[in-house]
Amino acid sequence: MKKSQLPKSVLLATLAATAGPALAADDSLSTAISPVSNPIYFESALIESEVRPIYMHHSIDEDFVGGNANVYALQLRWAVTERLAIIATKDGYIDLNPDALPHQTGWADVAAGLKYAVIKDEEHAFVLTPGLTFEIPLGQEDVFQGNGDGMWNVFTSAMKGFGNFHMTGNVGFNVPNNTDEETANFHASLQLDYWLTRWFIPLVSFNSFTTLSSADGPAFESEGFDLINFGSSAAKGGTQAAFGVGFRSRLLASLDVGFAYEFGITADPEIFGDRYTVDAIWRF
Repeated sequence: MKKSQLPKSVLLATLAATAGPALAADDSLSTAISPVSNPIYFESALIESEVRPIYMHHSIDEDFVGGNANVYALQLRWAVTERLAIIATKDGYIDLNPDALPHQTGWADVAAGLKYAVIKDEEHAFVLTPGLTFEIPLGQEDVFQGNGDGMWNVFTSAMKGFGNFHMTGNVGFNVPNNTDEETANFHASLQLDYWLTRWFIPLVSFNSFTTLSSADGPAFESEGFDLINFGSSAAKGGTQAAFGVGFRSRLLASLDVGFAYEFGITADPEIFGDRYTVDAIWRF
């Protein structure tokens, strides 16, 4: 009798160790994860010190110019206090391969700022964090960076946990200093995730960008989503959106890795074909 029960007991113990118990609301923050998709603008509501290397492979829609872009970036965040963090959200190197234009490489613009958790309710697993970043036009024109006189991103992020299930959202406005060279935009993001085990936390995401103004740039009917602001003269009022699926794995208490696949879901000519995003987050 004992021999027949041993394999079953070992199996149950293994499942319990990997999956863990269902969490109450006041424990839900311990399994909350950062967004994977739209890394420049989809800012987490959590205040953490971290280093985040990112790789993106972006396919440009054939109705636009076709081709692809590869982005290699590194984000940094420093939790000055439990509620205040200094964040560096945009930098890196762009390898641009459009079908209709020559191959180009160059550095991206640099953006940094801060965020502050005005509400951190651990009992109800809710965090509300507004923030502000400024994008400095230090990038290279060959990859459509370095234009304008800088861009402000005013945003608010929120996260709500329901045991093992989490909802993370972000909304914000991109406001250029030079409205002749860059357009203003509204961005919105949502991620739903569920902690199945520390090794596999599936997620779905939605990201959208709406162009609010016209500039004096090319007459593109689409702006450059999250990475590029063309300063288009014909994209005002247009919205681009992408749906994504993916997962995170918590390899160590201080180390997550993530993957997301996104595809464009709006019908108008746009820059978003599909995209793969891979990242790692080391918290310290």
